[in-house]
Amino acid sequence: MAEGQLTEEKIKQVLGEFTDPETGRDIVQLEQVHNLKLEDRKVSITLGLTTFSAPLWKQKQAELVELLEAKLPGPVEVSVELAVHERPTEKMGEVGLAAKSVIVVGSGKGGVGKSTIAVVMACELSRDGSKVGLRDADVYGPSIPHLIGATERPTMQNERIQPIMVDSLAVMSMGFLVPAGEAIIWRGPMLHGAITQFLRDTDWGELDYLIVDLPPGTGDVALSLSQLLPLSGAVVVCTPQDVALLDATKAIAMFRKVNINVLGMVENMSHFVCTDCGSRHDIFGSGGAKRRAAELDVPFLGEVPINTQLRIRGDEGTLRDSLDDDASGPYLRDICQTLVKTIVAQRRDEPPVPSLSVLK
Repeated sequence: MAEGQLTEEKIKQVLGEFTDPETGRDIVQLEQVHNLKLEDRKVSITLGLTTFSAPLWKQKQAELVELLEAKLPGPVEVSVELAVHERPTEKMGEVGLAAKSVIVVGSGKGGVGKSTIAVVMACELSRDGSKVGLRDADVYGPSIPHLIGATERPTMQNERIQPIMVDSLAVMSMGFLVPAGEAIIWRGPMLHGAITQFLRDTDWGELDYLIVDLPPGTGDVALSLSQLLPLSGAVVVCTPQDVALLDATKAIAMFRKVNINVLGMVENMSHFVCTDCGSRHDIFGSGGAKRRAAELDVPFLGEVPINTQLRIRGDEGTLRDSLDDDASGPYLRDICQTLVKTIVAQRRDEPPVPSLSVLK
């Protein structure tokens, strides 16, 4: 842009074009711009962002610098620092859960790596700086405790269940309460009661994200959750072959029937790269989930290759360390980034109506 007069008012006008990822509203209106300074055509500000958007902080920082450099009368030097912007979390649903986004992870069948994807998503969001809870809703076959290497039993404090903390991730599972190898035999009403109790009576605190690992299939757990909470959406995990895609399609149909938005599909075990020769092998086929996602008008979040270390870490209870593997880490991190971008885009397109205080 040609050189011209640069004023704080012009800077604020441009800043008003930039939206907060969490709410979809402009950052000036939300008072998320601080320490605005203008000296010798050097602009510096502090941008406040909530931990909800923590996975996108670096991206948003770069986007704001680019916007200011493009829209302000140049030449101009821009510096943007980031700070945490606190925004209270309203309680949702009849269980009174304080979470900004509830995401269920499901599949049409077992054995496709659904729990693995749920764990790495929760761990990556938490590692990025978001406040995250992980709820294992697979009562009959809870695998989350094993995957994260936690064996503690939850305690009670002030008549509320204290979740197990793994680093900064809050985790709750029936696997913490039942001896290993013992089967749970419950009818539907008991299952619904357990899901309600774990959501209502667990001291989750204020969460940005609650990731819920569903049991496989199209059972009544998803229906119970849809009645208890306003869910942000579902992630469907599948493998590339047609028989798995048939079940994933049924899972998507089930979510849509109970009015749960489908945030996207993940293709697990998409291919195998030989560690000796480096050649790629499409053991179960390749790209099936991406094609099916396009057919069903569902976002495709990414693929995860078959990786021996991913399996070993799951068996050892150190699955979260897979996020740093050269072989699987980039795929797993990209899926989380794409998921958050999808949620943010939906919030931008349909921003929530601001709540108004009632005068007394």
